[in-house]
Amino acid sequence: MSDDEQPPRPPQGWAPRDLSAIGPEAPAAPGGDAEGPGEETGKGKRKRPERTGWRRTIPTWRMVLGTVLVVALLLIGGFIAGYALVHIPPANATATAQSNVFLYADGSQLARDGEINRENVRLAQIPLTVQHTVLAAEDRDFYSERAVDPKAMVRAAWNTLTGKGKQSGSTITQQYVKNYYLGQEQTISRKVKEFFIAIKLNREVSKSDILEGYLNTSYFGRNAYGIQAAAQAYYGKDIEKATTAEGAYLASLLNAPSAYDVVAHPENKAKAVARWNYVLDGMVKKKWMTPAERAAATFPVPGKARPAAGMAGQRGYVVEAVKDYLTDNKIIDENTLAKGGYRITTTLQKAKQDAFVAAVDDKVMSQVSADRKVDRNVRVGGASIDPDSGKVLAMYGGIDYTKQYVNNATRRDYQVGSTFKPFVFTSAVENASKTQDGRTITPNTIYDGTNKRFVQGWSGTPYNPSNEDDRSYGPITVRSATDLSVNAVYAQMAVDVGPRSVRRTAVALGIPADTPDMPNGPSIALGTATASVLDMTEAYATLANHGRHGTYTMVESVTKDGEKVDLPAQDDKQTVTREAADTTTSILQSVVEGGTGTAAQAAGRTAAGKTGTAEDDKAAWFAGYTPDLATVVAVMGQDPDTAAQKPLYGALGLPRMNGGGPPAQVWAQYTAGALKDAEPQDFDLQLQEGASVPPPVETQAPNPNTPNPPGQTEGQDQGQDQGQTQGQTQGQTQGGTTNGGPTTGGTTTGGTTGGTTGATTDGGTTTGGTTGGPTDGGTTTGGTTDGGTTGGTTDGGPTNGGTTAGTDGGATTGGATTGTTAGGANRPRRPPRT
Repeated sequence: MSDDEQPPRPPQGWAPRDLSAIGPEAPAAPGGDAEGPGEETGKGKRKRPERTGWRRTIPTWRMVLGTVLVVALLLIGGFIAGYALVHIPPANATATAQSNVFLYADGSQLARDGEINRENVRLAQIPLTVQHTVLAAEDRDFYSERAVDPKAMVRAAWNTLTGKGKQSGSTITQQYVKNYYLGQEQTISRKVKEFFIAIKLNREVSKSDILEGYLNTSYFGRNAYGIQAAAQAYYGKDIEKATTAEGAYLASLLNAPSAYDVVAHPENKAKAVARWNYVLDGMVKKKWMTPAERAAATFPVPGKARPAAGMAGQRGYVVEAVKDYLTDNKIIDENTLAKGGYRITTTLQKAKQDAFVAAVDDKVMSQVSADRKVDRNVRVGGASIDPDSGKVLAMYGGIDYTKQYVNNATRRDYQVGSTFKPFVFTSAVENASKTQDGRTITPNTIYDGTNKRFVQGWSGTPYNPSNEDDRSYGPITVRSATDLSVNAVYAQMAVDVGPRSVRRTAVALGIPADTPDMPNGPSIALGTATASVLDMTEAYATLANHGRHGTYTMVESVTKDGEKVDLPAQDDKQTVTREAADTTTSILQSVVEGGTGTAAQAAGRTAAGKTGTAEDDKAAWFAGYTPDLATVVAVMGQDPDTAAQKPLYGALGLPRMNGGGPPAQVWAQYTAGALKDAEPQDFDLQLQEGASVPPPVETQAPNPNTPNPPGQTEGQDQGQDQGQTQGQTQGQTQGGTTNGGPTTGGTTTGGTTGGTTGATTDGGTTTGGTTGGPTDGGTTTGGTTDGGTTGGTTDGGPTNGGTTAGTDGGATTGGATTGTTAGGANRPRRPPRT
């Protein structure tokens, strides 16, 4: 190598390889350098160990990264495509929305729900505090957030899927897009359009304009679109004059427009107030309201609704009930339904609807007098269901929807009273329950009917309910205790069966599971629950249908633009055994034949039923059925000004309002009219074993420690409720002279002797003997003292009814049936028809 030539220089940083570690004797692998696990290859790279076993199922980081990149590219591409393809459409002309048309089952028009009620206002016309209430309720970060909130949407979807309730992750911008440009349909395509339109709109329109549009297009209930119409509908004032508290209530309505109307649905007031508090608390958190202002705020109860004139009479009640049915069953969204265009054929039959109105007018409203202040509190609710199909055939909501907005057939704020007791017995048969001493509970099981008797076997707070008028009955059969609504018996039976089992049976029959005041204790038997008239009709229809229950329906069909809307299937199922339902029917037949519900006999049909009275006589009920029609009627007391529940003492000129009086009379007249063209039917019953066997004669004897004289256990018992049915009206001035017991008590039963002859003929000589007749069943107890003026006035039982005998009964039937059926202590009851 010449001096001019230089050897090639190694690359910078290069160093000769140290071979000392290899050693001179390290063998070389054929074809090059040594290779093996963890060794360098001939190219200077180390070979990665192969993945074996479960490690082969785990994707590598390269696979994960590749997947993420692909998904990201797809999302970005989809977003770009969606943004380019989805355009802001013209407004959905809601101002020209169609009306909904409601039809009877025969196709004749029932009602048309009128025009859209809206008056747009500028945002500047809405007080700033009211604007803040809406933001606090719906979207607290509206002014600072983007048009859409993906995290909120994902969270809402997750909460909905995991059963935490249906939730919305929409911003106010998205809600405005849905209201103004799209619709309320819950579809994926609509949500996708809403997403992109909201993004575009947010770039083109100011936040204030979006909020103004939202407030003018949102639905607030009471057919009010926009916050101005809502302020007028709920408070009778322009929105400019609304207070912060009123604004918070209006904002609360956005969450559930109809449900949170505390006038239409007083049972939901607690939920509405909770939402109102949430709104105001949110304002404090956002510093839109001081804690002192928050503390001073009181809930602003809205005024009465002023329905459209076209909704007068029963039409408005029916329309609102049908709308509730459609929205509660998620058939049509409330906002979509309010926009109109639907043709809705109901299950209601016009002839039956007219018959219901006529019965209420004849038996109740015609008896109302302006001279009696209490009569202004009288309200009536009723519903009628075909047990076989579950179709609602008639409904009575009140005197006039334009005068009294609340539907008395669907409200859930009045106690059902003793109409709940049959559910206790049904549960006893369903669960093969036994008494505390091990006897199977049947219609003939003997219970102790002593007044204020402490319930046995109950580990909770000691409970000793009073019987009506503090009357004691001593040993008494379940059938007779049902006839007379003996609280002591049924409270004990509820414990024997188990309150939880009773509740399960009530729900299985049709009472909503969330019905208030169904306690886990013996008081459940006395009807503290506040189910609606329609709820109770559904449950009694299940009994009439031999224990098969299908959710009631008010809608036959729904169409829009000629296309049918899908309705839920009405498949019924056996929710309680036939023996349980039918055996209950057998004892409820006894109530009509000789108990508190004898006024129902005027229907001229085979019938079963039960009377009931709420606490302090604030409501009186009759729930009954024939084999082909179940109907419930309630007369309620409510102050027309304050909406407070009121007792009905003295209403309609009667000392007391009982289920065996006007409610049973309305039921009878309506049922006779509704079924006038139908062939009479008898119940086809399959009874529980032992249900048709009459109890031994000696078991009918009264408890000698009770104040009831011998020979009157059943006789007195049956006069308790049934006597007052007509005795309140007829016996009160006549003392029973004409109606105190002539049917079976004899012509002179109610006269001066107060039933001596009547008792002798029917209550004594033949069956009851001297003791069961004139001495105990007649002059002394059933006569002048109890069967005459006093007995007729108070409770009416002329033969054995006595002053304190009547719960829901009266003179005419009380005397008649008492003497005939009981006749004293020893006459056995005939077996029920099977």
